[in-house]
This record gives sequence, structure tokens and C-alpha cells, in this order.
Amino acid sequence: MSDQERLARVALSRLTEPGDSRFTRLVAEFGGVDFQTALLRDRDAQGMLHDLAVRLGSCDPARELERADRLGIRFIMPGDAEWPRQLDDLVHAPELHQRGGPPIGLWVRGPLRLDQLGAAVAVVGSRSATTYGEQVAGEMGAVLVRHGAPVISGAAFGIDQAAHRGAIAMEGPTVAVLACGADRAYPVAHQALIDHIGRHGAVVSEAPPGCAPTRIRFLARNRLIAALSRGAVVVEAAQRSGALNTASWAERLNRQVLAVPGPVTSAQSQGCHDLVRRGVATLVTNPQEVLEMVSSAGEHLAEQTQQPPTLRDRLTLRHRQVLDAVPVAAGVGTDSVARTAGLGLVEVRSALLHLEKNGLVEQDGVGWRLGLLGRA
Repeated sequence: MSDQERLARVALSRLTEPGDSRFTRLVAEFGGVDFQTALLRDRDAQGMLHDLAVRLGSCDPARELERADRLGIRFIMPGDAEWPRQLDDLVHAPELHQRGGPPIGLWVRGPLRLDQLGAAVAVVGSRSATTYGEQVAGEMGAVLVRHGAPVISGAAFGIDQAAHRGAIAMEGPTVAVLACGADRAYPVAHQALIDHIGRHGAVVSEAPPGCAPTRIRFLARNRLIAALSRGAVVVEAAQRSGALNTASWAERLNRQVLAVPGPVTSAQSQGCHDLVRRGVATLVTNPQEVLEMVSSAGEHLAEQTQQPPTLRDRLTLRHRQVLDAVPVAAGVGTDSVARTAGLGLVEVRSALLHLEKNGLVEQDGVGWRLGLLGRA
């Protein structure tokens, strides 16, 4: 892209709220320079565009870029080497609504390049997370980056914060997508966290530096979190959680949607359970299962978790049938065991000798009873 196109897109990024598909699609179709020229030329004829044209005329994109550079922020746009190609899916996503357009460009602070995210995973959830949720999110963040999957989240309270901190604890790459300018911190209490990510990972925003967070910008940034990732994990989410909006975008963009279960009595997990119940999300219980879902076929296969087989598990069906017929305390004769088991006397006698050899039954002078291992 030319320097002229870059300046045009910087100026246009000031004109509208992030994700406004009516606006950003025109920029994508005609290019920033042509759209800027048309907007200025027709501002008097198009009354509804007059305000935008006036604001565009008063913008100094070169000064905007200089100020951003002093803050350590770069502006990237389609055509740049660093532009993450996965964002192009927003152009073709089905059921796009007013806040679904592709970004005009992105403001990025930090050394992590967005074209090197690879199999990044978004970890999102409730701001009012439980201790359980924060523990799970922290473990997710740590294990995912340890296996080369950058963690993307929104730097909010609760699950977002825990996921970022888990990745930072392993000195792995993490990306914070903000609803305000990349030079600001929201929430303010996370200034240190966001600054750390800005020094070692990437702080990303569709809004130019200096912009304040708004509700519309929070909803718009959710689509970026989903689009930048290969899959989105919802750790905890109430029925009206913003994390469900991110999950909805991930589904539209054909990303993996994953949900962590919680107690059925927990309001903070109702959204997760609903995603699984409706077949939108796959249930996951640990980071290994997440890696298996977002990785290429045959990579990071999760081990099947099961208890090692017991001595009883290794018995044949007939031997277990005989063992179930042996009393716990008082010994009984072989014929009594045979009647209870419903098997022949010869077969039962052979089975009892095998069980005695393995310590499952014993003789007490009267007859057969369970041994120490059998009672265990």
C-alpha cells in the first residue's frame, strides 16, 4: 500500500465507530484514497455525509502517525506484511450485521507481529469470575503458550486478566485487544498489565490513539478477538455475558468454539452450558483438549484420562460372577457359592482356586469368604 493510502486510512479511522460495515466496506471496495476524495467532493451534495466530510477535512493523518510513533504505536492495514490474513474472513462472514465490517486498519503497540500469531487461541469469559474460573483461565493461558499457541483476550477483569497472566507467567506471547486507543488502559486498574503486554506482546485497537472506550467499541472488538484466533474458549459466562458475543462471532467465522463446564448451580457457567447444550461449543476440561481442537489433524492429541485397571477389572466375566457370589464375612461352602452364582460346581471350584491365588477370596475353616483384596 502507498503512503497516500496509509494517510487516508488513518484519517478515515477517525470518522466512524469500529466495525461499521456500511463504512468500512466502502473503504475496502474503493480504497481509502478514492473514498476520501469522493467524500470531500460530495460533502455538500450529500447532507448526511457533511459532518463526516468536515471532520475529515480537519484531520491531520501525518501528525497522527507521528504522535503514534512517539507512543510506540504503529498503524497496519491490508496489504502490509504484518497484516493478519485471518481478519479478511470478516469480509465474507455470513449474517454480518452493522458492526461486522472488516477493520480499516489496526493500531498496534508491542513487538509481537500480528502475522505471526499462528494457532492463537482466544480465552474469554466473565468479568466477575469465580476463583474456579480464574484458576482454569490461568492454567489455559500458561499451557497454551508453552505449546506455541499465543493467547488473545480483552484485558478485562476476571477471566481475561487470568488468561493474560497465565501466559505472562510462562513468558509466552499474549495479545490484548482493547475497546479504547492502544495508548490507554481500560480498566485503569490494569495499567501495569497492559503496559507489560505492550512491552512484550501486542496491544491492539481498531480505534485511534486517545479514543475512550464505549459500549459499541466493546462489541466491535469482540469480532477482532474471534477473527484473530483459531478458536475461542469460553471459561465462564453468565447468560448475558459479553463473552457469548465473542463466541457468536467465532461461530460465524468458522472458528472452533469451546466451553469449559462449571457447577450446574453456578450462574457464571450458565452461558457455557447453554453453548454446549445447543451444539455451538465443544466441551473442554483442560488445555490439552483445547490444543487438540485448534491444532492440525494428528497434532497435540489429548491423552484419554482413565483410572488404571484394577485386579477385578482383569478378571474374566465368569470369575467376576463367582466373586460377586462370595460373602464378605462368614464363609460358605462351594455348593452355596455355585447356587448364588448360577454356575456349575466344577466351574465354581476352579474359579475359587484362581481367585484365592490372587488374594481375592480365602477359606476360614467353614467355607469361602472375600479376602483382603476382594473386600477392597
